[in-house]
Amino acid sequence: MDVSHLLDELNDAQREAVTADEGHLLVLAGAGSGKTRVLVHRIAWLIQVHHVSPMGLLAVTFTNKAAGEMRARVGELLGIRPEGLWIGTFHGICHRMLRMHADEVGLPDTFQILDSDDQYRLVRRVIRDMEHDEGQFPPRAMQGLINHHKDEGRRPQDIDHFDNPHSVSQVAIYRHYQDYCERSGLVDFAELLLRTVELLRDNPNRRAQYQGRFGHTLIDEFQDTNRLQYALVRLLSGEQGRMFVVGDDDQSIYGWRGARVENVSDFVRDFEPTVVRLEQNYRSTQTILEAANRVIDHNDDRMGKNLWTEGETGDPIRLFSAWNAEEEADFVIARIQDWIEAGGNPSETAILYRSNAQSRLFEQALLREGIDYRVYGGQRFFERAEIKDAMAYLRLLHNRNDDPAFERVINVPARGIGERSVERIREHARSNQCSLFTSARALVSGQGLPARAARSVSAFIDKIEQLDEQTASASLGDTMAAVVGSAQLGEWYRGREAPDRAETREENLQELVRAAESFQQPEEDSQAGLSPLASFLAQAALEAGEHQGERWQDCVQLMTLHSAKGLEFPLVFMAGVEEGLFPHQKSVEEPGRLSEERRLCYVGMTRAMKQLYISYAESRHLHGQRVMSRPSRFVDELPTHLVESVRPRSSAGEAGAGMGRMSAAPDTAPDHGLRLGGTVEHGRFGIGTVVSLEGQGDNARVQVNFETAGSKWLVLAYASLERLD
Repeated sequence: MDVSHLLDELNDAQREAVTADEGHLLVLAGAGSGKTRVLVHRIAWLIQVHHVSPMGLLAVTFTNKAAGEMRARVGELLGIRPEGLWIGTFHGICHRMLRMHADEVGLPDTFQILDSDDQYRLVRRVIRDMEHDEGQFPPRAMQGLINHHKDEGRRPQDIDHFDNPHSVSQVAIYRHYQDYCERSGLVDFAELLLRTVELLRDNPNRRAQYQGRFGHTLIDEFQDTNRLQYALVRLLSGEQGRMFVVGDDDQSIYGWRGARVENVSDFVRDFEPTVVRLEQNYRSTQTILEAANRVIDHNDDRMGKNLWTEGETGDPIRLFSAWNAEEEADFVIARIQDWIEAGGNPSETAILYRSNAQSRLFEQALLREGIDYRVYGGQRFFERAEIKDAMAYLRLLHNRNDDPAFERVINVPARGIGERSVERIREHARSNQCSLFTSARALVSGQGLPARAARSVSAFIDKIEQLDEQTASASLGDTMAAVVGSAQLGEWYRGREAPDRAETREENLQELVRAAESFQQPEEDSQAGLSPLASFLAQAALEAGEHQGERWQDCVQLMTLHSAKGLEFPLVFMAGVEEGLFPHQKSVEEPGRLSEERRLCYVGMTRAMKQLYISYAESRHLHGQRVMSRPSRFVDELPTHLVESVRPRSSAGEAGAGMGRMSAAPDTAPDHGLRLGGTVEHGRFGIGTVVSLEGQGDNARVQVNFETAGSKWLVLAYASLERLD
């Protein structure tokens, strides 16, 4: 059998992983080491060489995009139709299982997935229904708490509240929220996982069925799994299943949303796998890799690997010490201009920062210079208000018991239905244990609403029923077009928003119609008996729950370090690398968080392909005041022989490891005759007191506390200050 096409493109370590015996395997895949290729070729190897049935494989990724690419690449490599392969996200796989066994887990066949926004609305409704103070029980915080408990596998009855009144109320909110979901046939993202784990845990026959079916389970990005996902993996593998796990403990940066880097070491303990390290990098220069290796070496809770490349050594890492955040932004944008003028593309550059708030100055500088940019990770298509409004109508067509959908559009477009009337509908629904739609119909027929509100509610109900009748035999695209047209959302937005904004919303609605027209129902959904409408709603909810940005334009990319994971750019700037900012002050105070911050630094550095700049500001406005800062400890951990300081560092900041410390600035600057505590006058800012003197020569600067303009840092060479004492 000729398997050259499966092995020729692989390096030695990749080939070892792909061709490993059928026992458990942990592939520690460093950044840029070709892990997706290994997963794809492993699947192909099992099918072609070991004659494993494609239906006997389960491959799990973390995004629908990655799953689609993997499915396509396997099909291309083997020349087969990939539709039958079980390749998907954890949520997608669980959704598929629950559709097949809805009755066994107490769900209706028409259950609907709640995205994050609709879940928030429902949690908020529960809090109001229970007459709790939203100040004491913030809906967003309660939503996070409910999801956290589910991610840990806890139902309300499993939570020990220690008779604390506040905790008792929190548990009660969770219980009432879940009751609403059960009554309305609604499933949130965390529930998809928890309900599937319960299905396999509590049903021996169903567990045996899937353990027998999936002899091989392959999981990508294992370091990002949470406790519940690991429990699901163990239930699916059983005693006989073979696990092929790909991950990188050095890139585990999502602990704040439940990911457990400990799952990697737990897997080693529980499964005793063979470990293969992918250390050859195909992205970055050796200089960047060596620096990243040395930084991550300071974490003592890692399995260990050392990235290297056969590529070029590359430029040194350039370290820039800015006087303040404004100068840092100006410097970064100037270097981007140099890159573009030298023939580079704006989209080849990225500015990475720890906090979203840091983007403002970079955006301001880019706008000033007329350089196009995008803040990566902006609002996704299915999260836009107009899309969610139209989808809510579509959801009501599918399931009249979908209360969040009803609440979203009962008065969108505005129909003159006041909050008091809506609350009356809610009260009737609570009292009669029915959906809001059923409650509204009963109140209209029983004259339980004021006449004007009753007419409006009746018209809304009639609209939904008529739409349902009109689209009973229509295609999905025609149904979506009918919904958008009948709801008159475009006209509504034109009447209440600026023309350009309304036009954008209408274009989005038309794009939604095109999305429905071009929707191809997955074969597994068809086999599970789902209608195209139900399948489209499920896919839309799953996509809205993913953490990914939109298609790029040729523009500079601004993003948080967390958003940058999985991306690469020839030119990368890591900004604001200062103590208290990065690592974040909270991470220094909480056990385990500092290691994750260092992993985040490692992820940021390994996004760079050719050039990497690291910058920090010696002073920055934080919490409404200007504070002095010092370079991050991560700067100190950089190997000195790999770093080039763009400008000599002043006394305000400490030097990196081995770089030495610049001599302290004298109390006076002889060239200007200023002294600490002296009084000066500026032509624009007025009279002030000298509070700090730093640097020498052309770099000398002064901080003056002006009586009317406040504190200002000025370059002495250009300040034109007049001494008054």
